[in-house]
Parts: sequence; structure tokens; C-alpha cells
Amino acid sequence: MTTPATRAATGTIAARLERLPHSRWHVKVRVLIGAVTFLEAFDQLLAASALPVLTKTWHLDTGQATFAITAASLGMLLGALAAGWLGDRIGRVRTVALGVAVTTLGSLGVALAQNIEMFSLLRLCQGLGIGGVVPVAATYVNEIARADKRGRFVLLYEMIFPAGLSAASLVAVWVVPNLGWRAMFILGGLPVLLAVTLPRTVPESPRWLLSQGRYEEAERVVEQIEAEVRAATGGELPEPGPAVVQETSKGRMRDLFTGRYLRRTTVLSTLWFVAYYVNFGITAWLPQLYTSEFGLDLTTALVYSMLTNAFGLLGTFLVALLIDRIGRRPSLTLGLGGAAVSLLVLALLGATSGAQVAVFASCTGFFLFAVNAGLYLYAPELYPTRNRAKGAAFGGLWNRLGVTLGPIVVGAIVAAGGGLRTVFLQLGIVAAVGAVVCLFAVETKGKALEELNT
Repeated sequence: MTTPATRAATGTIAARLERLPHSRWHVKVRVLIGAVTFLEAFDQLLAASALPVLTKTWHLDTGQATFAITAASLGMLLGALAAGWLGDRIGRVRTVALGVAVTTLGSLGVALAQNIEMFSLLRLCQGLGIGGVVPVAATYVNEIARADKRGRFVLLYEMIFPAGLSAASLVAVWVVPNLGWRAMFILGGLPVLLAVTLPRTVPESPRWLLSQGRYEEAERVVEQIEAEVRAATGGELPEPGPAVVQETSKGRMRDLFTGRYLRRTTVLSTLWFVAYYVNFGITAWLPQLYTSEFGLDLTTALVYSMLTNAFGLLGTFLVALLIDRIGRRPSLTLGLGGAAVSLLVLALLGATSGAQVAVFASCTGFFLFAVNAGLYLYAPELYPTRNRAKGAAFGGLWNRLGVTLGPIVVGAIVAAGGGLRTVFLQLGIVAAVGAVVCLFAVETKGKALEELNT
């Protein structure tokens, strides 16, 4: 049970974390956690890169191709639910390590698949790990960042995800035509050792330790962090500010749907769904659309897809520089609004060539990838420590629904002969709805996590 004394102790620890200057320790932790996120992103896009080859090799119809794309998304949905509970129960770092193990072993299994049924089943298992890692890793990074620079700190870390997507596209350009699609999944399984080394090299979140009543351990971790920061900066640390007022959540799942958290959860869930529905409705099908609709060769299709991911990386970098200045709500609104405009203009023009689609898909990626990264910053900010991983992962549930339904709807439209104009029109409308929903989002800029949840 949380008492005034334990809340005061927790608030003091939070104040000590908030006053730490940026240092090599922060960079080290962000790189280690970022490496995990990079690899999860790399693994997430592997099916899209392999799909043009699989379609020919296994003679897939549109329904089978759609299932091959979405199988991992179904796994990610289940993984997000489990990881939210685990992240608040056993800790952020151990949950991330477990997810990495599942993802990489699943990738090696996919490389051995002999038919589309086995391929899809193993991709579903792989998705369990991907869905679990990303929201909990984002929660951890939020909890070690300072309030005044949290947006830039987290989003520069989140750039790792679109970088992983871009890397998957770039590597696929050479690997798939020359070594085959199985080689991509073997590469995706190589980092399994990270699952073992991560808990030994990254300390558990002090905020989470305090939420579990492990005060002495939290104190030791903070002292260790302070010593590393002091050594890195070469001077004494600033004095802590006033103790941060500590939230009083009991950590129950139903708390996400009561009081002020009901509005936060509703808005956040909608934004997660919209952003990922639109994003994966495009990116999951792009290589296949370039080859089947416009007759482009495989290498050109993969290069065009890589271009979209590269523009997404640029958009994420720019929003990282701006989000602490202009705020979360304006950034998310502009991102979804820009994506809506790009898609609606493409629909109006008729999507008549592969090059035209590549240009507007890249513009869409520029805005959407920034929104996706912004949501990984925004979601953990909205919930108290004992519910933070569950809240972030519940949002992840909705993004997994979007990841699943976006490609299914696009595949159904293409199979029914609806045409690319209809594909991009419906995606643009969904993005526009998301931009309107952003207007109801709570602004969190510049506030400590505890201050947002008292």
C-alpha cells in the first residue's frame, strides 16, 4: 500500500533523476535499448520484403499473401497485451529481454519454413516478441529522461525504429535477389545474444523499482547512475529540486478506463489505430503493388520502398528537434494532417505510375513515421508508473489492430478490383479523422511523469 512516507521517498528519487544532465550514461543506455528496437523494426518488415518472391515461389493468391503479411501483426497484438502486464509485473528490462529472445528465435524458425502455413505460424510467434518489446522499451526510455528534454531524448531514440525499417528495405534490395528471402530471416535471428546480455548491462528503471516497494534497490540504482553521470561530466551534479509529487495509482488495469484516464485512453487508442492502420496499409503492400500493378522489377520495387522508409526517418528526426518546443498535440495533429493531404492528393491524381506512388508514399511516410514515434513518447507520459507499461501496451494493442486491418483492407480492395485510387482515398480519410481526434489530446510538454499523474 502506498503511504505518504513512501510517496515522499519516491518523489525524492524522481527529483534526483530529473536533475541529471545528459551524459554518456544516457547515450549508452539509449544505444543498448535502441539496438533492441532497431532489430525489432528490422524483423517487422521482413515479410513485406520477401512477399514478391514468396508469391511466385509458392503461387500465393491475394488472401494467402494478406495472411502472410498480417500473421506477425496478430502475434504483436497478443504480445502487446502480455508485455504490458509483464512490464509492470517483472520489470521493464527483463520484459524487453524476453521479447528479444522470442523475436529472434522466431525469425530463425521462419527461415526454415517450407510452406505458407508454417511461414505464417512462425511469423505469428515472432510477432509475440516484437509486440512486447517496443512499447515496454519506450516506457523505460521515458522513465530515465528529464521532463524538459524528454521529447527530444525519446524521439532520437525512437528514430532507431524507422532506421530499422529502412535497414530492412536497404538490405533486402541486395540480399533477397542474390541470397534469397530466407537469408533475411537468418539475419533477423542473429542478435539472440542480446536477450542474455541486456539485463546485465542496463539497470532496471528506478521509477519501476519504487512502484514495487523495492526502495533500497532503487536507491542503489540511482546512486550507480549518479556516479556514472558524475564521472562522465567531470563535475558535481546539480542539487535536486523539490521532491516531485508522486502518483497514487494502485496499478489496476481498470484504472485505465476511469476518471481522467478514460479520455486519455480513448484518444490515445484511436491515434494508435489510425497511425498504424494507414502506415502499414501502405508499407506492407508497397513492394507487391510496385511489381503487380506497375510491372516494376523486384530491385526497383524494393528501392522505392526503401525511399519511403528513408523519408520516414527524416520526418522522425525533424519532429524530435521540435516536439519539446511546439508540444505533443500540435506535432501529432500536423503529422496526421500532412499524411492525409499526401494520400488524398495521390488519390485525386489517380496513382497512375510507380514513380508517382513512390513520391507521395514517401511524403506520407515523412509525416506518419513522425506520428508513430511521437506516440511512443506520448503514451507512457499519460499513465502512472504502476500502470505505465500496461497503458503503453494497451495503446500498442490498438496499433496492432491497425497494423493487422490496414493491410487486410488494402488487400481486399485490390482483390475486388477497387483500384489504387480507392486504396489511397480510404487511407487519406482515416488519417484525416485521426488529425481531428488529436485536437482532444492532453498536452504533456515539459512536465515530470509524476506531475502528469497525481
